[in-house]
Amino acid sequence: LNKYGRDYKVIFIGDAMMAPYEVTHTGGSVEHWNDEAGAVWLQRLKDKFDKVVWINPAPESHWGQGGSLGVIKQIFEDEMYPLTLEGLEKAMKKMSR
Repeated sequence: LNKYGRDYKVIFIGDAMMAPYEVTHTGGSVEHWNDEAGAVWLQRLKDKFDKVVWINPAPESHWGQGGSLGVIKQIFEDEMYPLTLEGLEKAMKKMSR
């Protein structure tokens, strides 16, 4: 976070469909202890960089509104796009503004 300037563009790619506690709870990581919840770090990245999007390879019809995906969509202020031609076009348009 300290190495790169606000002008860097950040693209996350993933389905965001982990157990909610992996994002929302301290110690929620399944592989190691985390002193801060993943949501804290995602928010820091969102706050630090002006242009951040999330590309989701899961079909949009599977996204739903709750769980970890809902938390991440809220942090990203609905800047989550499907991994489709249209979704990529929208994401890149957002990144180029």
